[in-house]
Amino acid sequence: MPNVRIGTSTDVGHHRSLNEDSTLAGRRVWVVADGMGGHAAGDVASRLAVESLGELDAGDDLKPAQVGAAIGRANAAIVDYGVEHAEARGMGTTVTGLAEVSVGGVRHWAVFNVGDSRVYRYAGGTLQRATVDHSEVEELLAEGLIDEEQARTHPARHIITRSVGMRPPPSADVWVLPQTPGERFLLCSDGLSSELDDDRIAEVLAAHTDPQQAADALVAAVLDGEARDNVTVLVVDVMGAEDDDGDEITVPRTVLEAEPR
Repeated sequence: MPNVRIGTSTDVGHHRSLNEDSTLAGRRVWVVADGMGGHAAGDVASRLAVESLGELDAGDDLKPAQVGAAIGRANAAIVDYGVEHAEARGMGTTVTGLAEVSVGGVRHWAVFNVGDSRVYRYAGGTLQRATVDHSEVEELLAEGLIDEEQARTHPARHIITRSVGMRPPPSADVWVLPQTPGERFLLCSDGLSSELDDDRIAEVLAAHTDPQQAADALVAAVLDGEARDNVTVLVVDVMGAEDDDGDEITVPRTVLEAEPR
């Protein structure tokens, strides 16, 4: 079991009546899922996704391929639920998370993502995104057609290109990173990243060394503003000596496990 401390916080926001986000704060698997599909559907989709990924938490020798397979099972569960419940057809969810995995007998982190919920890595005073959004705006950014400032207000900023609950099943990004004592991971729904820019997120993380206080402060910062969506954050602190040299890990641009089974 990894030596970590956890903090998590969520809020419905100022404009929604239902919180469609779900979280898993397990022993070695941590997940945030942001459901879509309206009343009595989005929250079901995110719950089903978290339940499927939660099955991984019981294992002691998790492999990266098992993460992709669990996302595939979540996709099937959501599709099947929609078939059985007409009012829930078309529901889906984002999924993003962190899991401790074994690669060649060495413990690593697997960072995974489908949709526009995010994982950030904070170490040495630097905040880096560890996931890539599956969204129309991200594609426009990659093509150089808009910049980061324009992306924050672009009319397509909430349109995602992949979700769990699709036919055919979506490809899931699964990145494998080395473990570094002193690093911190932030998992969040877009209710955080659409309201606070990365500089503000880094400022809040720097101000709170306790993960629960950091999680609460991030949600409070969103609630101080418009809070147009549900907001959920999960902070995972990796215990040990501080990473004094601020060792940066550049997120690779290849996907280890692309096709969930």
